[in-house]
Order: sequence, then structure tokens, then C-alpha cells
Amino acid sequence: MQINKKLRVGLLGGGSWGTTVASLTAQNTPTKMWARNAATVEDINKHHRNEKYLPGAKLTKSLEATTSIQETVQDADVIVMGVPSQVFRHVLEDARPHIRPWVPIVSLSKGLELGTRMRMSEIIETVMPGHPAGVLTGPNLAREILAGQAAASVIAMVDDTIAVALQKVFRTGLFRVYTNEDVVGCELGGALKNVIAIAAGMGDGAGAGDNTRAAVITRGLAELTRLGVAMGGQPQTFAGLAGMGDLVATCSSTLSRNRHVGFQLGQGKSLDKIIEDMSMVAEGVKTCGVVMELAKEYNIEMPITQEVYNVVQNGNTVVDAFKGLLRQKTGAESDPG
Repeated sequence: MQINKKLRVGLLGGGSWGTTVASLTAQNTPTKMWARNAATVEDINKHHRNEKYLPGAKLTKSLEATTSIQETVQDADVIVMGVPSQVFRHVLEDARPHIRPWVPIVSLSKGLELGTRMRMSEIIETVMPGHPAGVLTGPNLAREILAGQAAASVIAMVDDTIAVALQKVFRTGLFRVYTNEDVVGCELGGALKNVIAIAAGMGDGAGAGDNTRAAVITRGLAELTRLGVAMGGQPQTFAGLAGMGDLVATCSSTLSRNRHVGFQLGQGKSLDKIIEDMSMVAEGVKTCGVVMELAKEYNIEMPITQEVYNVVQNGNTVVDAFKGLLRQKTGAESDPG
């Protein structure tokens, strides 16, 4: 494990998942994280906690925080991007002058960039050509992991040698990390499942039962797999941690931000009010529009995603969404719809 002590981690992002990953890597190797909020930085450095995003959770004492991007990345051997997808490019561009050549950059973000429709690894390759790009993804609810509960994740990179080296950086105790060479599939699984989680939450909020949620999860998995494979992902990836695993956790847990948005919509609250009351970003709200654009481009039918889009972007009600799904014809289970 001597290699871990030499790999210094610089993590950009002070939210719940970024802080959690920084606390994990700090158990293995020197880790410094950047957060915009000076109060958050002081809370981490003085009290070893992030009360804004992870109230009551204790962080690894060796974790250091700063408000300086340069200080975070200039000596880092691994850069971890823990910021939301819509600010990902901007933060990376700010960090670019201070990152040493060839340093691997790993994304924690589960979204697609508006306008360009890029995955985060594609943004890394565009902004930082020559740097190995990867993603850490899976069914990872931050509060459970910090509480010491068992969980599993995937580090996906094209270069398996780098993935194996980074596997040791992220893996700690009950947090198991597997490798995967399918970066495309792993990223798409993480981004697309957020939209399905909003649908599952809408059903729960409206009083639908466990059977309804199971149907949404299963048919949702079929939807995201169809689009993911069409875009170059490997089918088996969507049956693994980055696909089915992440989807089940996000659709079922009360800790899920995207399910929370759907649940509140199902209870009749307006989207604007829901977003206003949240301190964290629910990626699926913005991602659903990008997903519909991609579905049209690749000629993939995604009826659940379409109804979520109609609610989030077009002002339809949850009742309208369920009526729309019920109008779908049912044929063989392998058919769309």
C-alpha cells in the first residue's frame, strides 16, 4: 500500500458526495479538497465535519480543505471532480493552469452538460487533453457510507492499469471498489438513472405501491440500457453497479435527491418550490431534457423519461404522466414502452 502514500489527491467540490469521497481517500493518502464556502472549509479543518451537507457526520481528521483551487490541485497526483455537471467545465477550466501534466482526472458527477450533451469524461478530454479521464460511480449514498455501512462502487477508465492503481486510493474498509473499462456505459448509467428516480419518486409521492415502483425501476432500466448501448456502452455494464445497482438505490432511498424531487412533485408541490428548498443539486431535473434530445437523435423510445420531461419541463401533472404511461401499448417485454 506504499503507492497510496505517494498519490496525493486533490478534490474539487464541497458537497455531500465530494466530501464523503475526500474523507475516504484521506484514510489512504494525503487529500486536500476545495470548497467555495469559507465556512464549510473552516468546519472541515477545525471540527472535521461538513454540517451544511452532512450534518452529524464525522470526517477523517487528516482531511484538509481550502478555498483555493490552485492550492488544491497544484501538487496533486490525482484530481477528483466532485462538482455538479453544469459547472464541471467552468471549475475544470479554472483548475487547468495549476494541474501538472498527465495527472488522472476522475469525475464523481452524474449528469450530462446542457447544450453540448457531453459526458463529464468528454469534457475532461476536451479541456485537459492528454490526461487520463475516468469516473467513480455506483449505488453510493453519501450518508450511509460515512456512517460506515457497506457499499460498492466502480472506477471506470479506459486504461485498466491506471484504474487498478486508483482502485487502491478509493477503496476503504467496507467501501469496495471494482474496476471497469466501459467509461461510456458507467457514465451514462449514472446520468440516466436520475431521470428514472424522479419517476419512481413521483409514484411514491402520489401513493402508488411497491409494485408500481418495481415496474418503474425495471422498465426504466430497459430504457436507459437501450439508449446507453446505442451510444456505445456495453450491455453488461447496465446490469451491474453503475446501472441496475445505482438505479435501485436512487429510486428506493429516502436519501436520494432525485427521488425526493419526484416525491414532492407527486405530493403536488411545484418544481420551483422544491428546488428552492433543496441545498443540493438533483441532476435529473436538467438531465432529462438532454436525454430526450439524445433519445430522438438515436431513435430510442423512452416513454418514462418522456413523461418525466413533460412534468419537469412542460408543466404536466403527475396524473398526466401516469395517464400517458397507461396509454402505452404493451407487447413483448423486450419491446419498448
